[in-house]
Amino acid sequence: MTSPAPYLFLPGTARKALGFYADVFGGTVEMHTLADFGRTDGPPDAIAHGSVSGGPVTLFVADATGDQPPFSCEGLLFSLLGAAPPAVLHEWFDKLAKDGHVVDELRERSWGATDGQVIDPYGLRWLVGYEPDDA
Repeated sequence: MTSPAPYLFLPGTARKALGFYADVFGGTVEMHTLADFGRTDGPPDAIAHGSVSGGPVTLFVADATGDQPPFSCEGLLFSLLGAAPPAVLHEWFDKLAKDGHVVDELRERSWGATDGQVIDPYGLRWLVGYEPDDA
């Protein structure tokens, strides 16, 4: 069984978001427009279905169309705890924070672990961190 992957509907920014997430996490971007699928419920060049896959994080992204509400989030974060070596996690944190919002700096905590939280430019909140043994 594969793990769940988020699917975001964004307000006309899917193309840019897919490039952003590929820059942060690597992987391959795939995009299909509304025109590719013969859809007429939005601009022909809007993204009907896109993905970043083949790297450590898989995300699906499309442009919200019609009366479909764009992504917004409260009470949820995506955990990258121990998902890569510490140097890579620090790099991801910095890239996610670019044009985003640092909620809590990535730093060592009193219990010994290092973690921090950031909201990226598309509204996803990420928890990034590692244990001392990972360093």
